[in-house]
Amino acid sequence: MSNTNVETVNQGPERVKLGLAVLVLAAGIVGYSYLDTQPALMRAGVFVGALILAALIVFTSQTGKRLIAFGRDSYTEVRRVHWPSRKEATQMTGIVFLFVMVMAILLWTIDKGLEWVIYSLFLGWK
Repeated sequence: MSNTNVETVNQGPERVKLGLAVLVLAAGIVGYSYLDTQPALMRAGVFVGALILAALIVFTSQTGKRLIAFGRDSYTEVRRVHWPSRKEATQMTGIVFLFVMVMAILLWTIDKGLEWVIYSLFLGWK
C-alpha cells in the first residue's frame, strides 16, 4: 500500500477565490445586460473588464498557477516534437486517402453482395 499524500484540489481560500471570480464574471454579464441603453462600446467594456478581473483572480489562485504551469509545460513539449517534413506529410496523406478509398470500395462491395443475397435469393425480390 502506498503512503503518498493526496492533495486536495481546492481548499477553503481557493474556493473563495474561484467563487469570487465566478461572481465577477456573472456581474459582468449582468452589467452588459443591464446597460442595454448605453453605447455598445461601454457595454462591451464592462463585460471585458469583468472578464479580465475574473481571469486575474483565477490566476492568483493555486488552480490558476497550475494552469499556467501546465501551459508552459505543454509549450515546451510542443517545441520538442519532431514535426514531419512536407514530403513525409504528403506521403502519409496519400496513404490515408488510398486506405479510405480501398475501405470504401470494400464496404460498398460487401453491402451490394449482402443486398443481392437478401433481396434476390432469400426474398425473391427484383
